[in-house]
Amino acid sequence: MIQTAAAFGLCLALQVSFDAAAGTRDEAEVRASVVRGHAEWCHRVYTDSAKAASALEVSVHEFVAHPTQAKLESARSSWITARKSYCLSEALRFCDGPIEAVEPLLNAWPIDEAYIDSVVGRPASGIINDTTRFPALGETVLLVANERGGETNVSVGWHAIEFMLWGQDLDTDGPGRRPFSDFVAGKSPHAERRGEYLLATTGLLERQLAELAAAWAPNRANYRRKFEADVDGALRKILTGCIVLTSFELRGERLAVAFETRDQEQEHSCFSDATHFDLRANQAGIVAILTGQHDDARFGPGLLGALRPEHDALALNLMAKVSRVSSAMHAIPAPFDRAYLGDDAAPGRRAIQAALDALDAQTDAIAIVGRALGYKLPLAPGG
Repeated sequence: MIQTAAAFGLCLALQVSFDAAAGTRDEAEVRASVVRGHAEWCHRVYTDSAKAASALEVSVHEFVAHPTQAKLESARSSWITARKSYCLSEALRFCDGPIEAVEPLLNAWPIDEAYIDSVVGRPASGIINDTTRFPALGETVLLVANERGGETNVSVGWHAIEFMLWGQDLDTDGPGRRPFSDFVAGKSPHAERRGEYLLATTGLLERQLAELAAAWAPNRANYRRKFEADVDGALRKILTGCIVLTSFELRGERLAVAFETRDQEQEHSCFSDATHFDLRANQAGIVAILTGQHDDARFGPGLLGALRPEHDALALNLMAKVSRVSSAMHAIPAPFDRAYLGDDAAPGRRAIQAALDALDAQTDAIAIVGRALGYKLPLAPGG
């Protein structure tokens, strides 16, 4: 039922995409309208993400000011909401856009928790407990510390905040269980510094997302203006983001590595056990780019609107593959770190294998569409 509904919805979106492009008189204008619509999507998704991060920041401020279990749960809920919003944007990576400079500060992963705070067996570890080298905590200090001495020495971004809110995931059946008392003065060593750290990294996240939204704002001398001026280059970038997210990031980094190693540290949002939301939103972001539509909002003809009428079959083939991936992502049971355990006949592992196979097919279909539009596309960053 989910697969049928998804396929029907995607076909409707694709038909709207074709209809929007058909009303345009020449191919050059069709392509330009696709690029303009994509730029509008970029602005919208980063604006929404910045707003969600701002709501997270408010929730964190309320929690740090008066720590309670209820306020901690509220901050966690705000993190998940904001995270879903951001994950819609990840198909905008891998193509030399404004996200590239800040992505390691936003979304670096995996992280060494002991670089930030105390962990089981190491009660004095981390920046928070190191008052000698880090006498003060603030955005600048945490930025300089990020990935110093190793790529897992992550001090800022989504997963640093996630660790601060949930703590280590030591529960095989659920997320981390950090107590709110970790932030209560007198109840835990360096509780005030823990709150200071959380406030700094959350504020930094919101500011960086707002800067990305500004880079895509209309009618400004910014990245969007240059992007829209180079239609051919822009179309290649759009396709590259979709195919590299599909083949390298989603299939490889986020699914295959965890599937093959069965290592909990390889789960993307491991502290919150919210990885299933990441996967679904990543794919939904690809769908939005292809169709020019997300939920009930339209922002352009969509990338597939750039195809000539004689290539309709290629577009339909891609959307069939996209529908298969969307269904497969929803079929992976949560929590993800339980789904990949057991033997290959286990339901969770079968579901992940189905998603891996579907992503292979989606990769091939995007590459075919890319060739029809005149591009040979890379399958990995920097290709």
